Amino acid sequence: MSEHLHSGHHDHHAHDGGPAATSWSMAATATLHCLTGCAIGEVLGMVIGTSLGLHDLATVVLSVALAFVFGYALTMRGVLRAGVPWRSALKVALAADTISITVMEIIDNTAMLTIPGAMDAGIASVLFWMSLAASLVLAFLITTPVNRWLISRGKGHAVVHQYHH
Repeated sequence: MSEHLHSGHHDHHAHDGGPAATSWSMAATATLHCLTGCAIGEVLGMVIGTSLGLHDLATVVLSVALAFVFGYALTMRGVLRAGVPWRSALKVALAADTISITVMEIIDNTAMLTIPGAMDAGIASVLFWMSLAASLVLAFLITTPVNRWLISRGKGHAVVHQYHH
């Protein structure tokens, strides 16, 4: 937090200033934004897959697919609101979120598959929901430094920034 207060005036130089110029606060905000879409898709996929009794792999594939759909959709919504045409908004979303969503999905699905009994627990179980929550927290913690690095290089969520103003 204190780093953000001291480096706030450097944020507009993030493209050439390296990671130090990109605040942890900015990276965390970008990651949280991405996590929102990912979490909606991930939770829906896990709930649908588990409820239908799908194989673990099919459940993970469904979760990952929905995470990308919702992750891109949330980014596109903001960009479209800025008056950008649909095709261009899709390109911005793909550039902004692909690496972030990929890292998140690898982390949270690996966690769900490795937590004993999590995939078989069923949606009425505390184990299922605690595992899912823990996997998303872990994904957030690991993806935030990745996003900080990407933003510092003018990539990832940095490409969306121009449409937020």
